[in-house]
Amino acid sequence: MIVSVTGPSLADAGLARAKEAALALQQGRADEAVQLFTDALAAPSLSNDRRAALLNDRGVAHARSGRSKLAIEDFNASVRLAPEGASTYNNRGTVLIGLGMSGEAEKDFNRAIALAPGYAAAYVNRAHARLLAGEAEEAMRDFSHAARLSPRTAAAYAGRGRLHLRANRPHAAVRDFNRAVKSDERFGAAYRLRAEAHTVLGKFDEAIADLSRAVAFDPGNAALYLARGYGYLAARNVPSAIKDFQRASELAPRDAANFEGLALAQSRAGGHDDALDSLARALEADPRSARSYAYRAVVYKLLGQVDLAEKDLDRAMRLDATRPEVKWARGEVLEALGQRDEAVAELRLALEGRPTLREAAFALERLGAIEERDVEVPGQALHGWRVFTRKGRSYAANDDLKGLQVPLETMSEGSAPQLVDYEVKGGEHAGLAILRFSAGTVDGESGREEVQHGAVLDLQLKTVLAVETLQQGAQSANWEWGEDALVVTGLDGFKQDYPFKGRAQRETVAAVPAVPRPAARPRSRPSDQAWVPWGGEPFWGGGGNAQQKGRRPQQQPKTLFQMLFGN
Repeated sequence: MIVSVTGPSLADAGLARAKEAALALQQGRADEAVQLFTDALAAPSLSNDRRAALLNDRGVAHARSGRSKLAIEDFNASVRLAPEGASTYNNRGTVLIGLGMSGEAEKDFNRAIALAPGYAAAYVNRAHARLLAGEAEEAMRDFSHAARLSPRTAAAYAGRGRLHLRANRPHAAVRDFNRAVKSDERFGAAYRLRAEAHTVLGKFDEAIADLSRAVAFDPGNAALYLARGYGYLAARNVPSAIKDFQRASELAPRDAANFEGLALAQSRAGGHDDALDSLARALEADPRSARSYAYRAVVYKLLGQVDLAEKDLDRAMRLDATRPEVKWARGEVLEALGQRDEAVAELRLALEGRPTLREAAFALERLGAIEERDVEVPGQALHGWRVFTRKGRSYAANDDLKGLQVPLETMSEGSAPQLVDYEVKGGEHAGLAILRFSAGTVDGESGREEVQHGAVLDLQLKTVLAVETLQQGAQSANWEWGEDALVVTGLDGFKQDYPFKGRAQRETVAAVPAVPRPAARPRSRPSDQAWVPWGGEPFWGGGGNAQQKGRRPQQQPKTLFQMLFGN
């Protein structure tokens, strides 16, 4: 018997197709979802609103399949039928960002926000568009507003954390990345970002742990193995570093950076011939890699083959003379040629271009050319603590706690930090202390609000356990001291644990005496901590120690920050 599929029956079939399409899209079967949405759209009795919703969803499926043009066509058709659809503007803006059209994307996000002022995702996406347009301050406001609208929006915290890293506020970045992973424990990118912040703080074990989590979520990502390899090198675990660099090279054999990292690790293990072979493979993958030529120039310099070093340096300079690694290599070669002053000048230029280029700093130290640049800020002394600046970053130091530098991160450009109070804990928390300081202003619900931070110190280990918010405007965070951890409940209700050694491990600590005393809370200025070194000795070694035959030196490592986001 022939059954006529018209009227309600056809409508029912279209509804079934739409449900199947939505499920396919949710499960990552985007191509199948496109076909099912197309079948659902064939129903003639669809209302404009319903047809617009299906077009929007099919546009999402096209976008996930990489068909940006078809996605935009569907979004355009959707907004013609239902011009009040905030999600469609948001989705179209997201595709436009991917096409590099940040200005047009921002217009779409503006429309979405005008239609739905509580749309947190649109604020996050507009922040990304503004970042592409170089509007970092506006992007920070959008990320912060999205976090206030929806405190479980992991992408808002991750985006804001990246901005903190850009502004040399690694502790603030960690706070936001903590919130991101707490909001979404499977957010691999947040672990990767937190690893970057831990690296800047010199906490290499924590960085490795975070990168291992990121690898678990994305085991085919060569960049993660590359970054973790450098983390292992920083932690002096060379065998694990070699394994990670080898894995990265297997996954991305055409990426010169993987072989450069492998060369470094092999050289650290004493396999200098293998290191040069890896650099040869790096140049095979990218014959125009100025960095590879620069590294090889340093290898030849340390082998005493200065003529070969000069040839590789010349190649590197012709490819990119402004690159910090090239300037570092030029400094090394000039040193070998006996031109000390010229070498020092090049090494300083290398450090100006990349302050984390530790090999240039080691070379300057070897040449006796390190200059003391720390400047004390007058009128800032408090209970033995004094404030210093270095290259625009501020930190506090105490003569009774040699080696401990407390970063005074501030939350607004152009403001200067000021110490507010110093409290040494007693009883079961003896050996711990809190250094309070003003931290500038941030956007709050009532506009710009003053912020005060507290640095939690372990006086025995001479380390900074955490830098957390104490006050913002009229609100105060809740700090609860347990037997072996400080639990901070932030103004947004987020809780974070900071473990510390128990009382028995701290009974021998001689605490610096202090009398807690309140003070005014003026504004602050950019932060400290970006100069944390990778470790003790130079990776390359120095002088002519590696000039024996068959002992070839190593190349300059890059930080996780550079591996993940730089060049």
